[in-house]
Amino acid sequence: MPLILCIDTSTTHASVALAKDTELLCLKTNNSQKDHASFIQPAIQDIMNETGYPLSKLDAVAVTSGPGSYTGLRVGFATAKGLCYALNKPLITVSTTRVMAQAAVSELRQKNSLTSDILLCPMIDARRMEVFTAVYDVDMNEKIKDLALILSDNSFTDLFLTHNLYFFGNGAEKWKTVCENNHAHFIDINWNASNIIVDAFRHFHDNSFTSLAYSSPAYLKDFHSAINK
Repeated sequence: MPLILCIDTSTTHASVALAKDTELLCLKTNNSQKDHASFIQPAIQDIMNETGYPLSKLDAVAVTSGPGSYTGLRVGFATAKGLCYALNKPLITVSTTRVMAQAAVSELRQKNSLTSDILLCPMIDARRMEVFTAVYDVDMNEKIKDLALILSDNSFTDLFLTHNLYFFGNGAEKWKTVCENNHAHFIDINWNASNIIVDAFRHFHDNSFTSLAYSSPAYLKDFHSAINK
């Protein structure tokens, strides 16, 4: 019965979850993006204290690999890799868009709204009319891999011919202002580190781990700041 710590700091909110054999034991969340770095370590310690497990009992650490906030991804990756290195535990990475899609599947299933013609399209704001996105079906098969997409009137045209597309995430709001297709649906989905659990345990049982030495977040685009020319 593996014990896995799951970390997500990739977007506007951050969270940490502890799960044993896919069962959520404890969850901590933070909704202030600027506080991700100061939130993450105390949250991990609180979770371990509250559940009674020392860090040494962890079997693996899972973290969202991106896309998302440049700084947020670095915070999560540094924390996860540091724990894995210090504890000699394997690292598991899961795409942020996949975690978002897992949350959408769970919410739609609870509402009895999950049908086979649905495609799930998480969107993370990437400034201007650009988003980080991907497309999954309701069985979590990846139809379009993670990419940075500049939205236009022609976005997703082929998929709209055969599917209803459900858009969510903070990047979906600007797409909503220009998308006029009747097969486009916009929903509010709340996701957190608990939505990493299913994939984290699948990776663990498949021995599908990420290299500590050579792994890095999936930024999808170069970082630019006000001082960059």
